[in-house]
Amino acid sequence: MSTEHAATADGHHNSLVHHQFNDAEQQKEAATLGMWAFLITEVLFFGGLIMAYTIFRMKYPDAWAAGSHELDYLLGGFNTAILIISSLTMALAVHYGQLGDKQKIVLFLILTLIFGGIFLGVKVIEYGEKIEHHLVPGSNFEYHGEFADTVNPNNVQLYFFMYFMMTGVHAVHMIVGAILIVVWLIPAARKGAYSAEYYAPIEMFGLYWHFVDIVWIFLYPLLYLIGRHA
Repeated sequence: MSTEHAATADGHHNSLVHHQFNDAEQQKEAATLGMWAFLITEVLFFGGLIMAYTIFRMKYPDAWAAGSHELDYLLGGFNTAILIISSLTMALAVHYGQLGDKQKIVLFLILTLIFGGIFLGVKVIEYGEKIEHHLVPGSNFEYHGEFADTVNPNNVQLYFFMYFMMTGVHAVHMIVGAILIVVWLIPAARKGAYSAEYYAPIEMFGLYWHFVDIVWIFLYPLLYLIGRHA
């Protein structure tokens, strides 16, 4: 991207506005439109996964119940609470971005990163348990749960394929978000790059982070709760 910048009405250059925009407001509107367009594609992607999950659940309700009983809904609930708190800290980072408070921007970005790390750490624990019990789809998959005598293990394996696909893709989004916080937002905030006049990167990232949190709020009941009552 060119390093040129747009000129203000009085002829001076605004270092925060890139050359292709007339002013900061137009630049922010373009960024907002771009982020929402990206999030719409994400909605379509996760929507397809959720649709596939729903179709298979209707076709194999017993296997879905059996697979769901292998998940720890308390750990899933804990992670849900963690992500809700991270949404709060992210919202506060955006709020203090609007106020141009450098120290609090950094503080709440770091807290958001910590809560995101806790979430991923819990997922590592959960994935480890599934590996230990041979519940990862593939040649080593085995199901010896309480419904082993009444369900087709291949259908249970399909459930876990959907589980790892949905939660894995979600975790990748969390990891990408964490990387962006570490290498982009926090360093820029420490340098004082954001102010009351320019905080668009924090706000756009906030939209991304909230979206990822909302996706989990759908995944948790689908995978951990609803299947148990199939």
